[in-house]
Amino acid sequence: MSNLRDSKVARWTALVFLAFAMFCAYIFMDILSPVKSILETTRGWDSTAFGFYAGSETFLNVFIFFLIFAGIILDKMGVRFTALLSGAVMLLGAAINWYSVTEMFAGTGLEAWFNHNLNYIPGFDELGVSPFYRGMPASAKCASVGFMIFGCGVEMAGITVSRGIVKWFRGKEMALAMGSEMALARLGVASCMILSPLIAKANILGGANVSHSVAFGLLLLIIAFIMFIAYFFMDKRLDAQTGEAEEKDDPFKVSDIRKILSSSGFWLVALLCVLYYSAIFPFQKYAVNMLQCNLGFTETQAGTVFAVFPLLAAAITPFLGNFIDRKGKAASMLILGSVFLIVCHLTFAFILPMFRPAVSETGEILGAASKGGVVLALTTILILGASFSLVPASLWPSVPKLVDRKVIGSAYALIFWIQNIGLWLFPVLIGKILTSRNQDIIQSTVIKDEYKPVLYNYTWPLVMLACLGGAALILGFVLKIVDKKQKLGLELPNIKA
Repeated sequence: MSNLRDSKVARWTALVFLAFAMFCAYIFMDILSPVKSILETTRGWDSTAFGFYAGSETFLNVFIFFLIFAGIILDKMGVRFTALLSGAVMLLGAAINWYSVTEMFAGTGLEAWFNHNLNYIPGFDELGVSPFYRGMPASAKCASVGFMIFGCGVEMAGITVSRGIVKWFRGKEMALAMGSEMALARLGVASCMILSPLIAKANILGGANVSHSVAFGLLLLIIAFIMFIAYFFMDKRLDAQTGEAEEKDDPFKVSDIRKILSSSGFWLVALLCVLYYSAIFPFQKYAVNMLQCNLGFTETQAGTVFAVFPLLAAAITPFLGNFIDRKGKAASMLILGSVFLIVCHLTFAFILPMFRPAVSETGEILGAASKGGVVLALTTILILGASFSLVPASLWPSVPKLVDRKVIGSAYALIFWIQNIGLWLFPVLIGKILTSRNQDIIQSTVIKDEYKPVLYNYTWPLVMLACLGGAALILGFVLKIVDKKQKLGLELPNIKA
C-alpha cells in the first residue's frame, strides 16, 4: 500500500521544510563573518577575540559531548521531537548573541560581570582549551555564550535533518535529496555574505551596526522553527500511514556505539570529514577579511565576490548527488575534492597577494584591486565551490552504507562530534596566527587604527588549511582501498535497479 513516502511530491515537500530550516540556520551561522572588520573597529574585537567567538559555536558539542547526547536523543526520541528541540535551542542562543552586540548591552551590569568573570576556568585553562581568555571583550564573551548554545541547536538540527532525509528517501533519490538540502544551505551562506555587510552598513538608526545583521538572522531562525513545526505534522502523518513507531520505541544501547566505532570505514569517513570541513568552515569565517586584506576590497565587495563560492556549490551539488545515486564513485569524488581544496588555499596564500594594491604609510589602500586579481579570486573561489560540492555530495550519503539503520542518528552524531573538534580548534588557531604574525601592523603607531583590520597577512593560516587538504587527500586514497577490500559499496550507486 502506497504512503506519503512513495509520493514524489510529498517526500520532496518534507525535504523543503527541512532544507529551508537549515538555510536559515546557515545564514545565522556566518552572520558576523563578513563584518569582522566592523566588529574590530566598533566593538573592539581583534582577530584573537573573533577566532575564539567563531570557535565557540562547537565548544559545548566537543567538550561537553552535547552532540553525542543529541545523537542518542535522536535515536531514542525520533526526528520530530529532536527537530523541534533543535529549533528552540538555536533561537535561544541566537537571541543571546544578538543582545550581546547591541548598544543595549554596553554599560550594563551584565557587561561588567563578563569583564570580571570567565577570565580563568579551572581545568580548561590548564588544558589550553578554554573558550575565553583574560582581556577578551565582554561583548565577545557574551556573544560566544550565545553562539555555543546556538551551535548545540544547529548541529543537532544537522544530524536530525540527515536522519529525516534517510527516513524519507531510503532506496530512492537519497544523494540527490542530501545534495539539494546542502545546496539550499550553501545559498544561505551566499545570502549571508552579500546581505550581512549591506544590513550592517545600512543607515538604520545611524551608522554601521552589526546588531542589525544579527537581528535579521534571528528573524530567519523564527521562520526555521516554523518549518520544523510543519515537518512535525507531515512526518507524524507518514508514521500513521505506515504503522511505524517513532524511533523512541527502539531503545538505545551503548553497544550500538561500540559497533559503529569498530568500523574502519566509519573512522576513515569521520577523519575525512574533520580534515575537509576544518579547511572550509573556519576559512568561511575569515574569507571576506582575507579578500579585503589581499585585494583591497570593501566588506560589501568581498562578500559579493566570496558569495560565488557557496552559490556554485549550491548549483552543482544536486547534480553530483544525482550522479552518485545513479553511477556511484563517491570515494573518487572525495579524492578530487581534496585536490581542489589544496590548490585553492595555496593560491590564496601565495599568488593572490601579488595583486594587492599599494598602501600608504598610514595604511590607506591606494587604488582599486586589479582586474587580474579579481579574475584570479573569482576563479579560485569557483574551484573551491566545486570542491565543496564534490565532498559533501559523496560523504553524507555514504554513512548509511557503513552502519546499521537503527543507529544512523548516533553515527551522524559521532561524525559531527569529530568534525566539531576541528571546527572549534581551527578558527581559534587562525585568529591566533593572524594576531601573532601581524604584530607589526597591530602595534604600529603610524598606521591608522581604521585601516589595520584590512592589512593583515593571511599566508600562514592558509598554508595550515592547505595541509589539512593534503591529509584529507591521503585518507581519500586509503578509503578507496578499504572500500575495495571490504566491499563497503562506496563506489556503487545508491539507487538499486
